[in-house]
Amino acid sequence: MKKLIKATVLLLAVLMAGLCSMAYSQEVEPWFKDLQKRAEQGVAEAQTMLGALYHDGIGVLQDYTEAEMWFRKAAEQGEPGGQHYLGQMYYQGKGVSQNYAEATNWLRKAAKQGYAVAQLLLGSLYYNGEGVPQDYAEAAKWIRKAAEQGNAEAQGLLGGMYHKGQGVAQDYVQALMWYNLSAAQEGVSIEISRRFRDNISKKMTPAQIAEAQRMAREWLKARGNK
Repeated sequence: MKKLIKATVLLLAVLMAGLCSMAYSQEVEPWFKDLQKRAEQGVAEAQTMLGALYHDGIGVLQDYTEAEMWFRKAAEQGEPGGQHYLGQMYYQGKGVSQNYAEATNWLRKAAKQGYAVAQLLLGSLYYNGEGVPQDYAEAAKWIRKAAEQGNAEAQGLLGGMYHKGQGVAQDYVQALMWYNLSAAQEGVSIEISRRFRDNISKKMTPAQIAEAQRMAREWLKARGNK
């Protein structure tokens, strides 16, 4: 497994460095062929990685049908990454007909294995009532699982649920804690958390703000972060 990950990381590094375009190069071809060989041999993690290359058009022509095939092979072996990607394809209708029920099925399998991005998307399905009855409590459960793993988008969403009292008791201190954790990370979606953080802070006392900041520090400390 370590060899597979190393080979794939090197492949992506070569591609991102611009040493090749859509066509294979002398630097990339050996890594890609090794990955493909492992996928064809039934290595689930390799199948997921190969599917991801086809899904994103990295080193190969983008091909959702090919991506779906490899994701499904991995998913049927119980590989959470493959299950997540297959669920996402059903959700988006890429390579398959859009089907929220199938999306929920595969995302749930991955989420139960602790795959944070799948937990986030499954929670979002419950939040929006897509493929499942709208259920804020169930949404909060899955989004919290992703947030506890450090997923910044999930942390922001969980903050919003505490802010509005959706699926959880309204709690501005909890909301600000999660907004703070999300806002401390990087990414476009994090700007939303920062805006909500600044907005809710105006409605809170200095003591409440200090408590939220303390809780965020303790959360990070418990996970080995300063």
